[in-house]
Amino acid sequence: MTNEQFKDFSPTLPTDPGIYKFLDAEGVILYVGKAKNLRNRLLSYFGDKKYITAKTKALIKHAHRIEFTLVDTETDALLLENTLIKRHQPRYNVMLKDEKSPLVYICIKNERFPRVFLTRKTFRDGSAYFGPYLSKQKVEQITDLIRKLFQLRTCTLNLSEENIRKGKFAPCLEFHIKNCAAPCVGLETEADYTKKIEQIKNILKGNWTAVRTHLKEEMQRFAENLQFEQAQRSKDKLALFEDYQGKSTVVNPNIRDVDVFAIAADEQEAFVNYLKVVSGAVIHTYTLTLTKNLDEDPETLLVYAIEALREKFGSMAGEIIVPMELLVPGVDTVTVPKIGDKKKLLELSEKNVQYHLLQRRRDAVSRSSRQTSSERILRTLQSDLHMTELPLHVECFDNSNIHGTNPVSSCIVFRNAKPAKRDYRHYNVKTVEGPNDFASMEEVVYRRYKRLLAESQDLPHLIIIDGGKGQLSAAMKSLRALGLEGKVTVIGIAKKLEEIYFPEDPVPLHINKKSESLKLIQQARNEAHRFAITFHRDQRSRNFLKTELTEIPGIGMKTAEKLLQHFGSVTRLRTAAAEEIEQVAGKAAAEKVAAYFKNEG
Repeated sequence: MTNEQFKDFSPTLPTDPGIYKFLDAEGVILYVGKAKNLRNRLLSYFGDKKYITAKTKALIKHAHRIEFTLVDTETDALLLENTLIKRHQPRYNVMLKDEKSPLVYICIKNERFPRVFLTRKTFRDGSAYFGPYLSKQKVEQITDLIRKLFQLRTCTLNLSEENIRKGKFAPCLEFHIKNCAAPCVGLETEADYTKKIEQIKNILKGNWTAVRTHLKEEMQRFAENLQFEQAQRSKDKLALFEDYQGKSTVVNPNIRDVDVFAIAADEQEAFVNYLKVVSGAVIHTYTLTLTKNLDEDPETLLVYAIEALREKFGSMAGEIIVPMELLVPGVDTVTVPKIGDKKKLLELSEKNVQYHLLQRRRDAVSRSSRQTSSERILRTLQSDLHMTELPLHVECFDNSNIHGTNPVSSCIVFRNAKPAKRDYRHYNVKTVEGPNDFASMEEVVYRRYKRLLAESQDLPHLIIIDGGKGQLSAAMKSLRALGLEGKVTVIGIAKKLEEIYFPEDPVPLHINKKSESLKLIQQARNEAHRFAITFHRDQRSRNFLKTELTEIPGIGMKTAEKLLQHFGSVTRLRTAAAEEIEQVAGKAAAEKVAAYFKNEG
């Protein structure tokens, strides 16, 4: 992807958090990244090249397009990035050496007197899993807080009713240090323990009102009784609760294999976003575009898209999540969620499809605006120059030389009021000696249009000559010789007062300095001047080497370049010691250079 392509794409980028994917021409994912602000992050790839690594340059070179998916938070972006990297293993992403997941869950074990602990794996054993969480340290603080609040057991004993009745167990150290209420010996009933587990579930689901109220009352009570250390501990617990963040919908172990669809439409098109969820993780996102032929209702369009997308991606999920009631062949369960995690997944899909629709509208407006702007400028130019047709194709010429040395010329091309750099041409002036701008212009214009005629190429609608009446007259000599007089509009622009001259008309045209048409003419003139100057400098550098050093017998271009790069100038080379020259170019070359300068003196 080029910088120019990205400039056209970047205004439509959102500032929301999300993930982005660089894809090659075949649609293979090259890189997956996350961003708190998608626009700012992607702009960093196309900034100053000296700050971009070689690996990033290679990624941009091979990338054909960029796709992105919006999420609610930066944490969700990190979770989705992790899932997609594991799934697709993109070429330019860093791969982990081990397969240990960075995600942590809190498990409430499916057993009598359930334990609460951390795990990186989930199983379908009836246990309740909460998460995933990105910070193990923070989750450890939360689970430690839960244990302190509710005195849970940590042992792996089989606390069946029979084992407890038979007295097989004895209170352990955890009981004596008040971390456990000893259900193993019947000091806590299963009903009381179950109430604590329900309260813990409320906490992990984000229903903390009762616990927060309890902690505040506890803190206040300790403070009133002047028990400041206990009050501080309650305050610390409360701070941990308020700092706690809920689980993400991007990866959710409670939702297994489902497909999520959302639809948005305008008058001509409909867009359907698809989230593929496998084992609780979003592993793929895609937005399908449908062209509306009749006044199809959203239900019909969505059913058609669901069948096409499930077939395209080979989905066998038995459940789909959609925003409306549908009858979809081959699907066991159609869910229209109202609350909960499935609703959050649907909202994520709806957010992406709405943004896709918005982006398409912005693209259309942008294209229309650019087209309208160019057309307006060209029509103004047509009116100002009294042309019979719109100047869609414009060419501009300029000369460059210093005291007549290395005379060169340039021809730049504008199409639809924009530079067409692939069509630029530069010329070495062949028939002119000395500083003669008029003769140079006559030669170059003749060569340019003789070739276009020979190759049956389209002629420009407007030719701009950088210069006044003299340069314009010289250009017209060539056009007359080629039989083009009257077939193309030709003007000259004088630099001093920005006057516009027409052939055979001594009175110049003065266009309003703020006119868009004059600005276009000036832009073309400045671009031709820049292109000519750049080429002239290159020619001077080459000819300098040829005339100064390559005249020495036995000294070629490469040796001359080495000597100039090292010494900086021929003047310094003349005064250099033979030993230093020998170190740069070798003994034989050093002797030839020394002999040449000696004879010259």
